[in-house]
Amino acid sequence: MTEGRAVAPDRAPRGKRLVMRVICDFDGTITRRDSTDLVLEALAEPEWRALQAEWEAGRLSGAECMRGQVEQIRGSAADLDAVLDGVELDPGFADFVAWAEARGIGVSVVSNGVDYFIDRILSRHGLQRLPVLANRLAGEAGAWRLEHPTGASGCANGSGVCKCAAAAAAAEHGTVIFVGDGRSDFCVAGRAEVLIAKGALAANAEATGAPYLPFESFRDVQRTLGVLVGDRPSVVPDIVKAEP
Repeated sequence: MTEGRAVAPDRAPRGKRLVMRVICDFDGTITRRDSTDLVLEALAEPEWRALQAEWEAGRLSGAECMRGQVEQIRGSAADLDAVLDGVELDPGFADFVAWAEARGIGVSVVSNGVDYFIDRILSRHGLQRLPVLANRLAGEAGAWRLEHPTGASGCANGSGVCKCAAAAAAAEHGTVIFVGDGRSDFCVAGRAEVLIAKGALAANAEATGAPYLPFESFRDVQRTLGVLVGDRPSVVPDIVKAEP
């Protein structure tokens, strides 16, 4: 794991155990590939790519893009399952969850992806117990649609799931650790006490000077949090969260 700008939680004095709440992005963070992209590539009309380009250019919000893309899916529920059953998790994620639960560290999934996709994948790996906040898949084959039951008006990312609101709620119960990799995580990254990032999220943190800790797999995340809860001697630099 390469070094990054580390940030240590500023709520608890050194030597005291932290009450942690770990919020994880799903696609590309917990999974090795984006499950929604895989479903779209396999089962959707090609118009989904044009919608993706519109979102990347800033002409569509994340919620608008996702709704339009899901409407392009033509497969049945069985077809969806066949694609989803090929999605692999980060090789260290299941062990990380067990490690966290043994220490009373809450782990939840907050994603701008699709609840059905996430539930199917987690259940296949025996992790259906994890709390999941995501967009809701509704409808049926040939008429799929996406709903946003927990969407927040005025979400800075324009997403169907407001990760900032989820982080704020988690902060009422402990120190928020956010683990993510993508563009939809940019906003919430600044709300976490500790940011653990890779991919586009890590690049954004570098560009903006935001403190973060890098990771490649959840084995790295476990090692990092092990330091913070006192499992082993510190191997990451102690840098207090930057002042506003």
